[in-house]
Amino acid sequence: MQYRKFGKLDWRASILGYGCMRLPTDEGDPNSGNITEVEAIKIIQHAIDSGMNYFDSAYRYHSGRSEIVLGKALKGGYREKVRIATKAPMMMIRTAEDYDRILDEQLKKLDVSHIDFYLFHGLGKALWRLVLEQDILSRAEAAQKAGKIGHLGFSFHDNYDAFETIINGYDKWDMCMIQYSLMDEENQAGTKGLKLAASKGLGVVVMEPLRGGKLGNPIKEVSVLMKEHGYDGTLAELAFRWVWSHPEVTVATSGMTTMSHLQENIATACNTAPEPLSKKEMELVKSIEAIYKRRSEIPCTYCGYCLPCPQFIPIPRVLDFYNEGIAYNYFEESKRVYAIFCGNADTCVKCGECEKKCPQNIPISEWMPKIGKALGKGEEAPIPKIGEA
Repeated sequence: MQYRKFGKLDWRASILGYGCMRLPTDEGDPNSGNITEVEAIKIIQHAIDSGMNYFDSAYRYHSGRSEIVLGKALKGGYREKVRIATKAPMMMIRTAEDYDRILDEQLKKLDVSHIDFYLFHGLGKALWRLVLEQDILSRAEAAQKAGKIGHLGFSFHDNYDAFETIINGYDKWDMCMIQYSLMDEENQAGTKGLKLAASKGLGVVVMEPLRGGKLGNPIKEVSVLMKEHGYDGTLAELAFRWVWSHPEVTVATSGMTTMSHLQENIATACNTAPEPLSKKEMELVKSIEAIYKRRSEIPCTYCGYCLPCPQFIPIPRVLDFYNEGIAYNYFEESKRVYAIFCGNADTCVKCGECEKKCPQNIPISEWMPKIGKALGKGEEAPIPKIGEA
């Protein structure tokens, strides 16, 4: 296993981290709280035995049971070998008291005395405003002094301007977690945000290096292209190599449901040279990116001008979930993350406020109920197919 210095901290993290949001379940449903505990614990402990030392969870993963199973897996001396990261569910927090109560609950669920990295989950403009208005940072610092938290950070979903505001709005961040993949150079925080965070000494943990597994199952058009380019590795391997070729990235986390997924990713992490991709490989990456972007149906650029929504719908994220389901022909994953992070597109009242501000002139109020049916748990709307999958 390869390791990198974790920002300004005196600690080296494995370049591959374990994301505990896709543990094996009895039904095979990644949203389920019915985690197959024996198998999940076996996989987590094998990851640690293989040299992985960064494990990420969150309050809402697996309907609240992810932290419980991770805590069980860390018994028998495994806790001392790793650093745990988990997240305060900002979508459930409205007061500083909520923050304290939920943190104490998470410590009990994990069955630990302290959490190494405690993140504000899914920060963007609106939630950052809440953090400041409720002075939650003071509560977080108090928890640090009490020994409940080691280091503070945040995971992020918004545009670069919001990322810059959050990074510069607090001078005690130790790390951040951003969505970053070969499809995300200019999406959300993007490469610009990655470099900004690293320049300030933050450890940068990347989520979704395989876009929630979508880059692990390439559509036929991409598979043919890779063969034509003479690339004999997998798209997953190429995607990981692209992420790790950026020296500013500390850890790339992956949610690994099976032992075979884990072993494949460990092999890539152990054998990947930390060097830029070749010119030919970069040309291939650009071509793959173009294919997937061409398949996106809604021309949203994630600028965020449509926000805030009076119904608290995270409009850019909803559009992005739908676009990804179309582009990658993988709607099951889009449904899963939609259920975790929003699930309320069908509450749109068609007030039209978002459409007045959208520079792409997207008919948002028409899309919201369609997406609510396509990604929600109710009656399914037809999902269009673009090209051959």
